[in-house]
Amino acid sequence: MRGATQARWAACAVVVALAATACGGGGSSSGGGGGGANGIVSSSWGDPQNPLEPANTNEVQGGKVLDMIFRGLKRYDPKTGAATDMLAEKIETKDNQNFTVTVKDGWTFSNGEKVTAKSFVDAWNYGALLKNNQKNAYFFGYIEGYDKVHPDTGSATADKLSGLKAVDARTFTVKLSQKFSLWPDTLGYPAFAPLPQAFFTDHAAWVSKPIGNGPYTVDKYTKGSSMSLRKWDKYPGDDKAQNGGIDLKVYTDNNTAYTDLTAGNLDLVDDVPASQLKNVKADLGDRYINTPAGIIQTIAFPFYEKKWDTPGGVKVRQGLSMAINRQQITDQIFQKTRTPASDWTSPVLGEEGGFKKGLCGAPCEYNAANAKKLVQEGGGIPGGQLKISYNADTGSHKEWVDAVCNSINKALGNNKACVGAPVGTFADFRSQVSQQKLTGAWRAGWQMDYPLIQNFLQPVYYTDASSNDGKWSNKQFDGLVDKANAESDKAKAVTTFQDAEKVLAAQMPVIPLWYQNGSAGYSERITNVSLNQFSVPVYEQIKVK
Repeated sequence: MRGATQARWAACAVVVALAATACGGGGSSSGGGGGGANGIVSSSWGDPQNPLEPANTNEVQGGKVLDMIFRGLKRYDPKTGAATDMLAEKIETKDNQNFTVTVKDGWTFSNGEKVTAKSFVDAWNYGALLKNNQKNAYFFGYIEGYDKVHPDTGSATADKLSGLKAVDARTFTVKLSQKFSLWPDTLGYPAFAPLPQAFFTDHAAWVSKPIGNGPYTVDKYTKGSSMSLRKWDKYPGDDKAQNGGIDLKVYTDNNTAYTDLTAGNLDLVDDVPASQLKNVKADLGDRYINTPAGIIQTIAFPFYEKKWDTPGGVKVRQGLSMAINRQQITDQIFQKTRTPASDWTSPVLGEEGGFKKGLCGAPCEYNAANAKKLVQEGGGIPGGQLKISYNADTGSHKEWVDAVCNSINKALGNNKACVGAPVGTFADFRSQVSQQKLTGAWRAGWQMDYPLIQNFLQPVYYTDASSNDGKWSNKQFDGLVDKANAESDKAKAVTTFQDAEKVLAAQMPVIPLWYQNGSAGYSERITNVSLNQFSVPVYEQIKVK
């Protein structure tokens, strides 16, 4: 879901300068102070970039809501990240290309409509169709017929995926365009959620107040300000909400959210700002959470600009990578809540899942002398200066971008070699990135959609992939990804994906910086607070005293 768009952010449609309260209004939002099973939890939030359609949400803030109001065929275990059956009674295949899915009986949407095979088939066809302009359409690209409903150029010649068929009320079949043994494990991603008929018959009303099948329902939503979610008492799943609901409040600045938390005006902040990390243990004690998450921060480059897509560019990018003192920055700026990256995935995958420490090799190790030499051999920084764009509406990005530039400038012996280039808001920044308007580098990253090595590689670096904003393309990389997807043996698939990663090491299309931990703090009135492997709070498990 949540690629470069996925890196942590907080945005608000209302600009508040030097404010000490949330955009949605200050004061306690604890539902009148009640506790117990009906107590309401107040939490910081950033307004989603897009409407909360499952196939149109590919950033963290919208993803938080989808995770509360939807359940799909699979669900990722909050502790282990393992893909477990949720609405899927079974998913069967004999050849890793043709799958038969049986949906569990007894599930409904919160409006009472039954969840059926058609609920999935209709949702996926909608998500894939070109005219619907869904950000996550690419995730349906594995299904046969995608090239007809979502062609690279021209108009669609079909309105339904030919590889997707509803057999009966609880069964549907899926034919992929190629073998993909790990495909069932991707189905916990929100884009694959089912949709009720109300989504299609009165779309505008549904968008203003989404209807799902998860443990919470949307009570009220004021864009740019807040969203109130309430426990759905008739939810049929075994992960029922342990509280009465969640009030999400939009903040312009996570420092303001942190101030509200410590002042007792907010229950949960799930992104402790870098500037507060020195104080957080003293402020919160055991109510501070710092845990590994499936997130990697990177610096991306515009390969649609010819000056960056040159033979000498590889040495320049490798040299810039070697000029970054990752250890120093993660220790000093992030207080060890980040770990220097040595590959393009995340340690939360584990070795069996594809993480391989040190795969990047020397280009990811700090070496000022070699850095300067490589940049010079590559012909120098295009245009003479590296500009790293970032959104300025959160407090932490400026700090680390400045630190990265200081490290590069020191290594290259030129205090103007690298500068930060702030963009006012997250929305504007993302628009410039996704529309290929930036001519220099930018802060990017990836928060995994599902815990597979494939997800860290294919959506971001495969030719014309949905989150390949820099438009990098490499036939060898693409071929290895295709080969890995076709492997029926998971261990062989992982090894082949790592071979694809070695192409990244050789070409350095983006510079891996560090793996990010999930960082959160909570008030004394709530307990049982944890972050899943996506660094998102497990809201339904939170209890109110």
